Amino acid sequence: MRPSTLEEAASLVGEACADGRTIRIGDDLSTDGLDRLLEHEAGDLTCTVEAGLRLGALRGVLAPTGQRLSLDPPGDPTIGACIAARLSGPLSHRFGTPRDLVLGVTLVLGDGTVASSGGKVVKNVAGYDLGKLMCGSEGRLALVVRASLRLHPLPIARETLVIETDETAAVVRELRGSRLDPSAIDVLHPGRVAVLFEGGERGVATQLDTARSLLGGRVEDEAIWEESRARQGAASGRLRFVPRDLENVLSTLGEAIVRPSAGIAYVPHRVGGVPSATARRVQRALKERLDPAGVLA
Repeated sequence: MRPSTLEEAASLVGEACADGRTIRIGDDLSTDGLDRLLEHEAGDLTCTVEAGLRLGALRGVLAPTGQRLSLDPPGDPTIGACIAARLSGPLSHRFGTPRDLVLGVTLVLGDGTVASSGGKVVKNVAGYDLGKLMCGSEGRLALVVRASLRLHPLPIARETLVIETDETAAVVRELRGSRLDPSAIDVLHPGRVAVLFEGGERGVATQLDTARSLLGGRVEDEAIWEESRARQGAASGRLRFVPRDLENVLSTLGEAIVRPSAGIAYVPHRVGGVPSATARRVQRALKERLDPAGVLA
């Protein structure tokens, strides 16, 4: 199933509900036909897009206006996939995950009902925040058809500092305790910390000089971030930890891409874990409320 309009998507999900069928979004139902930029309010730094629009295509449209969606996960996923799987990349250090960038959503619920939440402005209190609820839901609560997103200005300058060290946790502590304001800090474990500075040319140069005087290191090109995203994309597991436990976590890992501020490590092996009883109760309650017939697998 490949709907090209909101109405078609709602009809397809509604028919599946009436027939007692299940739908797995991405496999049984693709949003590739929903790939339009619907609105771009450059003055408000917001846009509204359909869920099948890919990040690369959105970047291409926004770049001539000097704006971007500050989301840089591996590959070129759709906006809907970014929301459903809560995908993010190095820029999450400063700009957050999809949960921080989604202002509003239009959804199709499990019975074909169309629901909207949030709005198109950065400050908004209209209705329940279904947008945040959808982030990480993996398509099991509703089909995201449209999303309104917060944008940021494209930086004039970008510089990357790479510090090779055996004292990774100490380097990260120095960075986080300083007045520096990086857009990204990635630990390419073992042995390297990559720091990205963005902004105006003078500001970036000042921050870079300050960081080098504090920690040493060398200036490198964008290849380090391509490596980081590639290793993240190839990872089999995602480990969560309390940021203050970074040193202990690193001591248990042979290899990883680590986002210290977020407390996430992407590792080569699968990571086990069972949700708490409270979390399972909440998940069941949400599923019963939004998809009581269990249409969305």
